[in-house]
Amino acid sequence: MSQSVSDTRGLPSATRSSLRAVAALVLREMSTRYGRTPGGYLWAILEPLGMIIILSFAWSLLARTPSMGTSFLLFKATGFMVLQTFTVLGGQVGHALTFSKPLLRYPRVAWIDAVMARFLLNALVVYVVTFLILSGIILYEDIDTLLRWGPIFLAMGLAAMLGLGVGCLNAYLFMRFPVWQQIWSILTRPLFLISGVIILYEDIPPFAQAILWYNPLLHLTGLMRDGFYPMYRPDYISLVFVLTCALTPMVLGLLLLRRHRRTLLYR
Repeated sequence: MSQSVSDTRGLPSATRSSLRAVAALVLREMSTRYGRTPGGYLWAILEPLGMIIILSFAWSLLARTPSMGTSFLLFKATGFMVLQTFTVLGGQVGHALTFSKPLLRYPRVAWIDAVMARFLLNALVVYVVTFLILSGIILYEDIDTLLRWGPIFLAMGLAAMLGLGVGCLNAYLFMRFPVWQQIWSILTRPLFLISGVIILYEDIPPFAQAILWYNPLLHLTGLMRDGFYPMYRPDYISLVFVLTCALTPMVLGLLLLRRHRRTLLYR
Protein backbone atom coordinates (compact mmCIF):
# COMPACT_ATOMS: atom_id res chain seq x y z
CA MET A 1 0.00 0.00 0.00
CA SER A 2 2.81 2.40 0.93
CA GLN A 3 4.61 1.44 -2.26
CA SER A 4 1.62 2.39 -4.42
CA VAL A 5 1.24 5.72 -2.61
CA SER A 6 4.90 6.59 -3.13
CA ASP A 7 4.65 5.63 -6.79
CA THR A 8 1.60 7.84 -7.26
CA ARG A 9 3.40 10.75 -5.66
CA GLY A 10 6.48 10.20 -7.78
CA LEU A 11 4.73 10.04 -11.13
CA PRO A 12 3.68 13.69 -11.51
CA SER A 13 6.97 15.16 -10.25
CA ALA A 14 8.22 15.82 -13.79
CA THR A 15 4.86 17.31 -14.69
CA ARG A 16 4.90 19.58 -11.63
CA SER A 17 8.42 20.70 -12.49
CA SER A 18 7.36 21.47 -16.05
CA LEU A 19 4.29 23.40 -14.89
CA ARG A 20 6.42 25.48 -12.53
CA ALA A 21 8.84 26.25 -15.36
CA VAL A 22 5.99 27.23 -17.69
CA ALA A 23 4.46 29.47 -15.01
CA ALA A 24 7.80 31.14 -14.36
CA LEU A 25 8.36 31.74 -18.07
CA VAL A 26 4.87 33.20 -18.44
CA LEU A 27 5.45 35.60 -15.54
CA ARG A 28 8.83 36.56 -16.97
CA GLU A 29 7.35 37.42 -20.35
CA MET A 30 4.46 39.31 -18.78
CA SER A 31 6.92 41.55 -16.95
CA THR A 32 9.43 41.99 -19.78
CA ARG A 33 7.19 42.25 -22.82
CA TYR A 34 4.20 44.12 -21.39
CA GLY A 35 5.41 45.47 -18.05
CA ARG A 36 8.27 47.58 -19.44
CA THR A 37 6.41 49.00 -22.45
CA PRO A 38 4.50 52.29 -22.05
CA GLY A 39 0.84 51.38 -22.37
CA GLY A 40 1.54 47.69 -21.72
CA TYR A 41 -1.44 45.53 -22.57
CA LEU A 42 -3.32 48.56 -23.95
CA TRP A 43 -1.35 48.31 -27.17
CA ALA A 44 -2.50 44.71 -27.60
CA ILE A 45 -6.02 46.13 -27.94
CA LEU A 46 -5.28 49.38 -29.79
CA GLU A 47 -3.21 47.79 -32.58
CA PRO A 48 -5.87 45.42 -33.99
CA LEU A 49 -8.67 47.88 -33.18
CA GLY A 50 -6.93 50.61 -35.16
CA MET A 51 -6.46 48.27 -38.12
CA ILE A 52 -10.14 47.26 -38.03
CA ILE A 53 -11.27 50.90 -37.94
CA ILE A 54 -9.01 51.84 -40.86
CA LEU A 55 -10.19 48.88 -42.96
CA SER A 56 -13.84 49.61 -42.15
CA PHE A 57 -13.53 53.30 -42.99
CA ALA A 58 -11.69 52.64 -46.24
CA TRP A 59 -14.20 49.99 -47.33
CA SER A 60 -17.16 52.19 -46.42
CA LEU A 61 -15.91 54.72 -48.97
CA LEU A 62 -16.13 52.07 -51.69
CA ALA A 63 -19.42 50.40 -50.77
CA ARG A 64 -22.61 51.55 -49.08
CA THR A 65 -23.09 48.34 -47.13
CA PRO A 66 -20.72 45.56 -46.04
CA SER A 67 -20.75 42.19 -47.77
CA MET A 68 -22.80 40.87 -44.87
CA GLY A 69 -24.94 42.51 -42.21
CA THR A 70 -25.08 46.25 -41.58
CA SER A 71 -21.84 46.90 -39.68
CA PHE A 72 -18.53 47.40 -41.44
CA LEU A 73 -16.73 47.16 -38.10
CA LEU A 74 -18.22 43.80 -37.16
CA PHE A 75 -17.70 42.31 -40.61
CA LYS A 76 -14.02 43.29 -40.68
CA ALA A 77 -13.43 42.38 -37.04
CA THR A 78 -14.83 38.84 -37.37
CA GLY A 79 -12.29 38.17 -40.10
CA PHE A 80 -9.36 40.20 -38.82
CA MET A 81 -9.27 38.74 -35.30
CA VAL A 82 -9.01 35.21 -36.70
CA LEU A 83 -6.07 36.34 -38.80
CA GLN A 84 -4.60 38.19 -35.82
CA THR A 85 -4.77 35.04 -33.70
CA PHE A 86 -2.80 33.08 -36.28
CA THR A 87 -0.16 35.71 -37.04
CA VAL A 88 0.47 36.61 -33.39
CA LEU A 89 0.86 32.99 -32.29
CA GLY A 90 2.81 31.94 -35.38
CA GLY A 91 5.31 34.73 -34.79
CA GLN A 92 5.50 34.75 -30.99
CA VAL A 93 5.76 30.98 -30.60
CA GLY A 94 8.39 31.08 -33.33
CA HIS A 95 10.55 33.34 -31.13
CA ALA A 96 10.02 31.25 -27.98
CA LEU A 97 13.48 29.67 -27.93
CA THR A 98 15.22 32.91 -28.86
CA PHE A 99 13.43 34.80 -26.08
CA SER A 100 14.16 32.19 -23.41
CA LYS A 101 17.54 31.01 -24.69
CA PRO A 102 19.54 32.04 -21.58
CA LEU A 103 17.18 30.08 -19.33
CA LEU A 104 17.12 26.96 -21.50
CA ARG A 105 20.67 26.12 -20.45
CA TYR A 106 19.36 25.22 -17.01
CA PRO A 107 18.36 21.55 -16.73
CA ARG A 108 15.02 22.35 -15.07
CA VAL A 109 13.81 24.40 -18.06
CA ALA A 110 13.02 22.40 -21.20
CA TRP A 111 12.56 23.79 -24.68
CA ILE A 112 8.95 22.57 -24.76
CA ASP A 113 8.30 24.65 -21.62
CA ALA A 114 9.35 27.79 -23.48
CA VAL A 115 7.11 26.93 -26.42
CA MET A 116 4.08 26.23 -24.24
CA ALA A 117 4.61 29.33 -22.08
CA ARG A 118 4.76 31.60 -25.11
CA PHE A 119 1.70 29.95 -26.63
CA LEU A 120 -0.43 30.07 -23.47
CA LEU A 121 0.27 33.72 -22.66
CA ASN A 122 -0.19 35.02 -26.19
CA ALA A 123 -3.28 32.89 -26.79
CA LEU A 124 -4.83 34.26 -23.60
CA VAL A 125 -4.01 37.84 -24.59
CA VAL A 126 -5.39 37.52 -28.11
CA TYR A 127 -8.56 35.79 -26.86
CA VAL A 128 -9.22 38.56 -24.33
CA VAL A 129 -8.56 41.21 -26.98
CA THR A 130 -10.92 39.45 -29.41
CA PHE A 131 -13.67 39.31 -26.80
CA LEU A 132 -13.26 42.97 -25.87
CA ILE A 133 -13.21 44.21 -29.46
CA LEU A 134 -16.12 42.13 -30.76
CA SER A 135 -18.32 42.69 -27.72
CA GLY A 136 -17.44 46.38 -27.78
CA ILE A 137 -18.49 46.68 -31.43
CA ILE A 138 -21.78 44.87 -30.80
CA LEU A 139 -22.58 47.12 -27.82
CA TYR A 140 -21.38 50.35 -29.48
CA GLU A 141 -23.39 49.83 -32.66
CA ASP A 142 -26.30 48.16 -30.84
CA ILE A 143 -26.20 45.17 -33.18
CA ASP A 144 -29.01 42.68 -32.73
CA THR A 145 -27.73 39.26 -33.76
CA LEU A 146 -28.08 35.65 -32.68
CA LEU A 147 -24.63 34.31 -31.87
CA ARG A 148 -23.79 30.67 -32.48
CA TRP A 149 -21.02 29.96 -30.00
CA GLY A 150 -20.00 26.60 -31.47
CA PRO A 151 -18.57 27.95 -34.75
CA ILE A 152 -17.05 30.95 -32.93
CA PHE A 153 -15.15 28.86 -30.39
CA LEU A 154 -14.17 26.34 -33.06
CA ALA A 155 -12.82 29.04 -35.38
CA MET A 156 -10.76 30.70 -32.66
CA GLY A 157 -9.54 27.36 -31.32
CA LEU A 158 -8.42 26.17 -34.75
CA ALA A 159 -6.79 29.54 -35.45
CA ALA A 160 -4.77 29.12 -32.25
CA MET A 161 -3.87 25.54 -33.18
CA LEU A 162 -2.81 26.66 -36.65
CA GLY A 163 -0.69 29.41 -35.11
CA LEU A 164 0.88 26.94 -32.68
CA GLY A 165 1.62 24.48 -35.47
CA VAL A 166 3.29 27.05 -37.71
CA GLY A 167 4.96 28.60 -34.66
CA CYS A 168 6.61 25.29 -33.73
CA LEU A 169 8.09 25.04 -37.20
CA ASN A 170 9.09 28.71 -37.08
CA ALA A 171 10.84 28.13 -33.75
CA TYR A 172 13.25 25.83 -35.56
CA LEU A 173 13.53 27.86 -38.77
CA PHE A 174 14.05 31.21 -37.00
CA MET A 175 17.09 29.86 -35.15
CA ARG A 176 18.45 27.62 -37.89
CA PHE A 177 17.99 30.14 -40.71
CA PRO A 178 17.75 33.73 -39.33
CA VAL A 179 16.74 35.05 -42.76
CA TRP A 180 13.48 33.13 -42.35
CA GLN A 181 12.31 35.86 -39.97
CA GLN A 182 12.30 38.36 -42.83
CA ILE A 183 10.69 35.82 -45.16
CA TRP A 184 7.96 35.14 -42.58
CA SER A 185 7.27 38.86 -42.26
CA ILE A 186 6.93 39.18 -46.03
CA LEU A 187 4.68 36.12 -46.32
CA THR A 188 2.23 37.28 -43.64
CA ARG A 189 1.71 40.83 -44.89
CA PRO A 190 -0.70 40.04 -47.77
CA LEU A 191 -2.70 37.51 -45.75
CA PHE A 192 -5.51 39.94 -44.92
CA LEU A 193 -6.13 40.30 -48.66
CA ILE A 194 -6.47 36.57 -49.34
CA SER A 195 -7.95 35.25 -46.08
CA GLY A 196 -11.52 36.49 -46.29
CA VAL A 197 -11.01 39.52 -44.05
CA ILE A 198 -12.25 42.13 -46.51
CA ILE A 199 -14.25 40.00 -48.94
CA LEU A 200 -16.24 36.78 -48.68
CA TYR A 201 -15.09 33.59 -50.35
CA GLU A 202 -18.39 33.48 -52.26
CA ASP A 203 -17.70 36.91 -53.79
CA ILE A 204 -14.33 35.87 -55.18
CA PRO A 205 -14.17 34.89 -58.88
CA PRO A 206 -14.31 31.10 -59.43
CA PHE A 207 -10.75 30.84 -60.73
CA ALA A 208 -9.48 32.57 -57.57
CA GLN A 209 -11.69 30.38 -55.36
CA ALA A 210 -9.99 27.28 -56.73
CA ILE A 211 -6.60 28.66 -55.62
CA LEU A 212 -7.49 30.41 -52.37
CA TRP A 213 -9.42 27.40 -51.07
CA TYR A 214 -6.02 26.03 -50.03
CA ASN A 215 -5.56 28.93 -47.61
CA PRO A 216 -6.71 27.46 -44.26
CA LEU A 217 -7.37 30.94 -42.85
CA LEU A 218 -10.11 31.43 -45.44
CA HIS A 219 -11.92 28.45 -43.93
CA LEU A 220 -11.59 29.90 -40.44
CA THR A 221 -12.85 33.39 -41.28
CA GLY A 222 -15.87 31.78 -42.91
CA LEU A 223 -16.43 29.61 -39.85
CA MET A 224 -16.13 32.64 -37.56
CA ARG A 225 -18.75 34.56 -39.53
CA ASP A 226 -20.98 31.50 -39.47
CA GLY A 227 -21.25 32.13 -35.75
CA PHE A 228 -22.05 35.83 -36.03
CA TYR A 229 -24.40 35.92 -39.02
CA PRO A 230 -27.41 33.56 -38.67
CA MET A 231 -28.20 33.58 -42.40
CA TYR A 232 -24.64 32.75 -43.48
CA ARG A 233 -23.85 29.08 -44.04
CA PRO A 234 -20.51 28.61 -45.84
CA ASP A 235 -20.34 25.24 -47.57
CA TYR A 236 -16.69 25.37 -48.60
CA ILE A 237 -15.23 24.83 -45.13
CA SER A 238 -13.14 21.71 -44.52
CA LEU A 239 -12.13 21.16 -40.89
CA VAL A 240 -10.04 18.15 -41.89
CA PHE A 241 -7.97 20.34 -44.20
CA VAL A 242 -7.47 22.98 -41.48
CA LEU A 243 -6.42 20.35 -38.93
CA THR A 244 -3.99 18.87 -41.45
CA CYS A 245 -2.47 22.30 -42.05
CA ALA A 246 -2.09 22.77 -38.28
CA LEU A 247 -0.79 19.35 -37.26
CA THR A 248 1.68 18.83 -40.12
CA PRO A 249 4.00 21.77 -39.30
CA MET A 250 3.46 21.16 -35.57
CA VAL A 251 4.72 17.57 -35.73
CA LEU A 252 7.55 18.50 -38.10
CA GLY A 253 8.60 21.45 -35.96
CA LEU A 254 8.54 19.47 -32.70
CA LEU A 255 10.58 16.65 -34.24
CA LEU A 256 13.18 19.10 -35.58
CA LEU A 257 13.39 20.94 -32.25
CA ARG A 258 13.78 17.71 -30.33
CA ARG A 259 16.52 16.49 -32.63
CA HIS A 260 18.49 19.74 -33.01
CA ARG A 261 17.73 21.62 -29.78
CA ARG A 262 21.29 21.44 -28.44
CA THR A 263 22.78 22.61 -31.71
CA LEU A 264 20.35 25.54 -31.85
CA LEU A 265 20.90 26.62 -28.25
CA TYR A 266 24.70 26.46 -28.26
CA ARG A 267 25.50 27.69 -31.76
